[in-house]
Amino acid sequence: MDIRRAEERYQGGDPAAGIESRHAFSFGPHYDPDNLRFGAVIACNEEHLAPGAGFDEHPHSHTEIVTWVVEGELTHRDSTGHESVVRHGDVQRLSSAGGVRHVERNDGPGPLTFVQMWLAPLRPGGDPYYEVVHGIADSTPYAVPEAGAMLHVRRLGAGERTAVPDAAFAYVHVVHGEVRLDGETLGAGDAARITDAKALEAEGVTEAELLVWEMN
Repeated sequence: MDIRRAEERYQGGDPAAGIESRHAFSFGPHYDPDNLRFGAVIACNEEHLAPGAGFDEHPHSHTEIVTWVVEGELTHRDSTGHESVVRHGDVQRLSSAGGVRHVERNDGPGPLTFVQMWLAPLRPGGDPYYEVVHGIADSTPYAVPEAGAMLHVRRLGAGERTAVPDAAFAYVHVVHGEVRLDGETLGAGDAARITDAKALEAEGVTEAELLVWEMN
């Protein structure tokens, strides 16, 4: 198990434009050949957008982009004609496939924080695909078969436990709160990269929310 702390993330974005980013993996100008991916995950970015701030239209291809809103409202528009507002509890996925362009903005009245995770597909190409699943439950994992991955959203109270899926690769990201995992305490923004995960449990030290990728 490899623990990566929140303060170790690469700082990015454009604070003057109301955009603050924290990158868990090698990203953009922050190139690190020893931190390119874990399993299918090639990016896990924490994005903080002030009201009115956002990312203008930009392209993606050959990437599965999954977004979890922590607080606020994320407005999404893309070149295939989709437009939506994503809130906490919703899972958004943009399969960029052979190529797509999109816009991400905070058009709401308050600050916006979201976690965006990029996964490498098993096969390149294809047609872009977009969906939002509203109000995902703890017991219902979200499948991304194009990347051979499953996303589990876990919410814990203090003292409550949840199993980490047995998998060749498991990536655990703490959205908020504190959890104990295999003797280590993880706080908000911390992540664990687990190879050959087996019979592991996460326990809430406080109320906590986790995003767990199960990958084979």
